[in-house]
Amino acid sequence: MKIQILGCSAIELLNSRLPGFLIDNKILLDAGTIGTILDKNQQCKIKHILLTHAHLDHIKNLPFFADNISTGNNKHHVTVMSIPKVIRALKNNIFNDIVWPDFTKIPTAENPNIRLKSIDTEKTIIVDGYKITAYKVNHTVPSVGYVIEDKRGRKLLYTGDTGPNETIWNSLSSTRLHGIIIEVSLPNRYKNMALKTGHLTPGLLKLELEKMISLPDNIYISHNKPAYKKSVQEELKNLNIDNMKILKDGEILEI
Repeated sequence: MKIQILGCSAIELLNSRLPGFLIDNKILLDAGTIGTILDKNQQCKIKHILLTHAHLDHIKNLPFFADNISTGNNKHHVTVMSIPKVIRALKNNIFNDIVWPDFTKIPTAENPNIRLKSIDTEKTIIVDGYKITAYKVNHTVPSVGYVIEDKRGRKLLYTGDTGPNETIWNSLSSTRLHGIIIEVSLPNRYKNMALKTGHLTPGLLKLELEKMISLPDNIYISHNKPAYKKSVQEELKNLNIDNMKILKDGEILEI
């Protein structure tokens, strides 16, 4: 499984891009960054987008992406999937012909460029040969993480934004994960803020990992806030976890 890191930051700045993780060039996890990295041909290879939640940093590029794939190629369509509350938020607040054209009806309602699909948590679906399961996580709005399993049985967990969580670890207690992309947004001195806003610090990450029966083969850290990046990196290093890596925009992972 190849994972291209389009963006992995909690804030958009000159050298920091919002979350977007492209799996094998065709399935996108979150849509904070798309068009500023991928050209038109690369965008048109994307067939499915999995959204963890409806916060702007995770959906920002979706409206522009919808416009891009509609131009000169009305036959191309993409299925955007998430839990019902996220899908309703997109329909009510983005694709509503006020904030942005309703690409769920363009070029026609029967054959739109963007198809919105609600999925249930803890029910595995097959998407282009991948097994995908959504699990509830702990954030300030309805949110899920995803386990993506490819045809070789390689499994990736992407948590999206989450604070301390019990449900997902209980559900995955017997699952071997070959990789996990998990957020650490704030340094330890902001633990109370992290708990209030549904995020993790290095210290809280350590407690989450201790809830797992066995650690994933590789632990990838995302969603740092650039203002605290140095502090977070130092605190993560002090955890002394050998298979942990802080992600960088633009790199490619193989699991």
